[in-house]
Amino acid sequence: MTRFLVVGEALVDVVPGPDGPRDLPGGSLANVALTLGRLGRDVTLVTALADDDRGRLVHRWLEESGVDVAAHEPSTGRTSSAAVTLDAVGVASYEFDLAWELGNVAVADADVLHVGSIALFLEPGGTSVRDAVRRARGRAVVGVDPNIRPALVSDADAVRERVEEIVALADVVKVSDEDLAWFAPGVDPLDVARRWSAWGAGLVVVTRGGEGASVLRHDGTLLEVPGRAVDVVDTVGAGDTFMGALLDALATRGVAGAGGAALLRELSDDDVLAAARAAAVAASVTVSRAGANPPMRAELDALLQ
Repeated sequence: MTRFLVVGEALVDVVPGPDGPRDLPGGSLANVALTLGRLGRDVTLVTALADDDRGRLVHRWLEESGVDVAAHEPSTGRTSSAAVTLDAVGVASYEFDLAWELGNVAVADADVLHVGSIALFLEPGGTSVRDAVRRARGRAVVGVDPNIRPALVSDADAVRERVEEIVALADVVKVSDEDLAWFAPGVDPLDVARRWSAWGAGLVVVTRGGEGASVLRHDGTLLEVPGRAVDVVDTVGAGDTFMGALLDALATRGVAGAGGAALLRELSDDDVLAAARAAAVAASVTVSRAGANPPMRAELDALLQ
């Protein structure tokens, strides 16, 4: 069985409601792990959670979807949180209270390692994440989604340097057009994606929300995946669902383990398109309902028939 290891933040989103704010479990990397768990994958999330009410809430939420949780206790003694604000069309913005601390991350048993978001650069955990990627390189397929939170960036140049260091070690990169606009203002997102691809990734996928995604292969081939029209409730967890479902679909096609990076380059364009389409459909399910609520395997399979 393919073993997925996801390393990154899990937290509580404090969201507005008719009766006042309420706590909902979330976090970008937790959402990716949740997606993989709901798709029936053997997945472990390495994260930081306190032994408090919020931490126990996040544990239960993940474990109910089949995710194993390896949690490090933050020095603050409290589980991280993000106060969520939704605009008129349901797009989320966040104000964070975070602690990101990890010890040494064991990667030897992973067939697929995924990292991303604030876990890449928020210290001291960011260094642990980078070191885990370095150790996994060549042994596991490495996925990354930068998923930048500008409100948490104090040194933009340092963040760009760290993210691009990890992108250069990755096999599968998923990045939104909004993130690429932050990385390189005024530059065509596909030009940035081509630069990243030239560093060695087998696949760089640029997502464009409801407009679909552009898929850049290692040899420069550009494939386009259309969006799926749905009534949008909110966008919470949509990109994370896309990432989890993409890794799942690629692993179904053998992209996992020590030989996975080479096999990714050998896949047909049709196979790559099918994997990206599955990811786009999964993300469309998530935006059609409130919160980070990715589809179960049977639900996604029915939509892909």
